[in-house]
Amino acid sequence: MLLRQLDIYLLRDKRVRCLQLHTPGPAMLPVEVLEQTQRDTLNYSGTGMSVMEMSHRSKAFDGIIKQAEADLRTLLSIPDNYKVLFVQGGASTQFAAIPLNFTQEGDTVDYIVTGAWSKKAYEEAQKFGLNVNLAAKGDNKSVPARDAWKLSPEAKYVHYCDNETIGGVEFQGAPDVGDVPLIADMSSNFLSKPVDVSKYAMIYAGAQKNIGPSGVVIAIVREDLLGKARPICPTMLNYTVAAENGSMYNTPPCW
Repeated sequence: MLLRQLDIYLLRDKRVRCLQLHTPGPAMLPVEVLEQTQRDTLNYSGTGMSVMEMSHRSKAFDGIIKQAEADLRTLLSIPDNYKVLFVQGGASTQFAAIPLNFTQEGDTVDYIVTGAWSKKAYEEAQKFGLNVNLAAKGDNKSVPARDAWKLSPEAKYVHYCDNETIGGVEFQGAPDVGDVPLIADMSSNFLSKPVDVSKYAMIYAGAQKNIGPSGVVIAIVREDLLGKARPICPTMLNYTVAAENGSMYNTPPCW
């Protein structure tokens, strides 16, 4: 039976969940996580308050965000020369933040379009006075053959979406783009498989697909790319500001 275009299957074990969702949208969280969240809603780790109530400057929340980064670094074996940022605005906001952080007007950037999300990123980049090269365009069903790509050797970066949730087009590994920085939107398959972070200049992902509720984006950025934002880059979109402030320039999405 289809409900809101989601395939929903009943589970026999009522203790676990009554429903299981198979959807390209927000993922189901493990029962253990929900049960711990339920307990911590009233009293997080003996503090007497919820995570939603505590100050993001408190020792308790400082421990939460540091542990989240440490766990992520362990899971993905993130090299020390990468910053792990927790930023806001959803992955779609990064479509604008990326050119604002890594280019100046007149620069060339390459985009690989394989579906709806990479197309949106490509279109957003065209608003910033760049030479936006459509290096390859797929048919929303498959990844274009690598030998057909028309990459620009002078490009400031190559951007692609690792897994297009709408069309289901997924890359099987990091594409070879030579020495040009490679940027990947991994929102829909983040932490679903091992990834060699060192092959990327930046990986970003909305948390809601695989690892948590909506409201936060994880950005893994190689340090040598920081400090190059345009003067007009809004403070809240500036990755260097986020890095210098431990992802807490303002109140982060604590939940």
